[in-house]
Amino acid sequence: MDNLTTIKQRFSIIGNDSGLNRALEKAIQVAPTDISVLVMGESGVGKEFIPKIIHSQSARKHNNYIAVNCGAIPEGTIDSELFGHEKGAFTGATTTRKGYFEVADKGTIFLDEVGELPLSTQVRLLRILESGEFMKVGSSEIQKTDVRVVAATNVNMMSAIEKGKFREDLYYRLNTVQIDMPALRNRKNDIPLLFRKFSADFAAKYRMPTLELTPEATQYIVNYPWPGNIRQLRNVAEEISVVEKDRIIDLDKIQVYLPYQNTMPTLVSQEKSGGNADHLEREILFKFLLEMKQDLNDLRSLTLDLIHNKENISTSNLDILQRVIRENNSTEEDFSPMKIIPKEETPTSIVQDYDFDEHDYEEVNDTDESLSLQDKEKELIKKALEKYKGKRRSAADELGISERTLYRKIKQYDLE
Repeated sequence: MDNLTTIKQRFSIIGNDSGLNRALEKAIQVAPTDISVLVMGESGVGKEFIPKIIHSQSARKHNNYIAVNCGAIPEGTIDSELFGHEKGAFTGATTTRKGYFEVADKGTIFLDEVGELPLSTQVRLLRILESGEFMKVGSSEIQKTDVRVVAATNVNMMSAIEKGKFREDLYYRLNTVQIDMPALRNRKNDIPLLFRKFSADFAAKYRMPTLELTPEATQYIVNYPWPGNIRQLRNVAEEISVVEKDRIIDLDKIQVYLPYQNTMPTLVSQEKSGGNADHLEREILFKFLLEMKQDLNDLRSLTLDLIHNKENISTSNLDILQRVIRENNSTEEDFSPMKIIPKEETPTSIVQDYDFDEHDYEEVNDTDESLSLQDKEKELIKKALEKYKGKRRSAADELGISERTLYRKIKQYDLE
């Protein structure tokens, strides 16, 4: 039995896709060395298996293996978690604490979501990779550690470097060897195998017969894009195992759990942004701007109608006027032509004096109205915080972003 088959059995890895095999073979090959490894792939593809395989096949396998989710640790405490702190270094530091890099000495540390690390922490990490040296928070004493670093990310790293969110020198230091984990939609032949494996596991767990897919249902899941990858497939298998009484799943039933048309916008957005979670923020902002643009167009139309037709307003613009009155608690007198245009200047004189036409009016309004994405983002965040009385988790859920991203934006816009 070859080493690859042994590794698959040991870590319960299902599939024979060439991309998967290539990633596993690369992990086995680099394991005996101490070089840094960067695992790339979308969320849910199983990147966490690679560092475990590397550690198990290395000379460090009898020492500590520590996995750290960098995206789950608040920016204010991540340095303390990774490098430790001295007693009294900050409020609440009642004792001296070892960090993960100190605990993992002679072993392996896995930094998941490394693309989420703050820039200040990236500097400390670069120093460890280059010299093995670090200092605890609140200490001036240099300490040494001998740690093998394996990192993983679903972020488009080159895009993050261009935006100044990730250090280029750290990227190349981490990326001595890159291992790419394929997305599930690129492992079509493995999808039925994985579904059967998950179905069997849940059948044993919940003490019920195993699910069976009809040929049509099998073909459907093979062609499904799986934006959530293996994690999504496993969750769907568990949900169907628990909910469905009939253990034969046909095409109609599988479509209930996997409505194809609802997955495409998410998939396209993830591919364009390299899987970056920040795409949700942009979608919110773009939706807001489109709605604002529509309101501006309505107001342009209303104002031009008032200028050119002093007495008679079109039916469509009358509806707009009434909506504006309702939204602004105004009266119809506030929006009369004589209220908008000074008495000494008639609409006709304005047009004659300034050669005013509809295109000129649109240009003036476009320059007056700020369309800055940052301004709108700040306004949305402020409104969400006010709505939930400063509760960041609820505000982050409302905005569709992570709590950590919200924390970073609050600091950026000084909204504390």
